Amino acid sequence: MANITVSPTRMELTRLKGKLRTAQRGHKLLKDKRDELMKQFLDTVREVRSLRAEVEEDLMRVHKSFTVASALMSSEALEQALLYPKQSVELTRTTQNIMSVNVPVYDFQTKTKSDSDIYPYGFAATSGELDDAVEALGLVFRKMLKLAQIEKSAQLMAEEIEKTRRRVNALEYVMIPNTQEAIRYITMKLDENDRSTTTRLMKVKDMLLKDAIEAKRAENARAMEAFSKSGGAAAET
Repeated sequence: MANITVSPTRMELTRLKGKLRTAQRGHKLLKDKRDELMKQFLDTVREVRSLRAEVEEDLMRVHKSFTVASALMSSEALEQALLYPKQSVELTRTTQNIMSVNVPVYDFQTKTKSDSDIYPYGFAATSGELDDAVEALGLVFRKMLKLAQIEKSAQLMAEEIEKTRRRVNALEYVMIPNTQEAIRYITMKLDENDRSTTTRLMKVKDMLLKDAIEAKRAENARAMEAFSKSGGAAAET
């Protein structure tokens, strides 16, 4: 009851009992949400680790191919071949709701449908290693986009887990115990008031009974006195 002021009335007791039931239901729902978010988060983290390893391996392969191509071609020819890209992409972003968390979903579409448009150069003056590097880079781009999507999802879920954890702790360790303590305090006060009222009623009853007994005795005494006087007068006559 520290730092809590409540009015010890039955109306306040009813209100606090309703508040406690709501808090307990909310606590259970938030715990279930936190547990499910943790499951989703761990699955996402495992997916991030696996996909990141694939992306890093593919990027190493791309880097190796570009290194070989740069060794076979002059730097001017390599720069000239990649200077004007033929293909372009359009990135779209939508959201998906996972346990009240709006996670991003990325997708992209190429401006043209031809696979050969990823090569912004003619094949006569370039090496096959450059072709392999450009093709591998085009393939790894989709994986990098997917990696960015699930990493952002993991970050958003981690933030939501932390917020949910704080709410669960606030309910479990602050609000629910304080409300229960307030209910106990009001119940105790009402019980004390009931006992005090019962005691006062018993005292009033005893006082009324005592007064009735005293009045009855006084009435009997007056009757006896009147009877004695009437008896003495009759004897004199």
